[in-house]
Amino acid sequence: MRIGDAEIRPLGGGLGCLLMILASLALSVLATVFFNLVLR
Repeated sequence: MRIGDAEIRPLGGGLGCLLMILASLALSVLATVFFNLVLR
């Protein structure tokens, strides 16, 4: 991925990038469920 003149490479290549995206999605879902349970 290029931003201006800088080249940004995710750790582990494409697989690492995909794992990071999946991990962030899972964490956001877990956080939402957790807060919904706490705020009841």
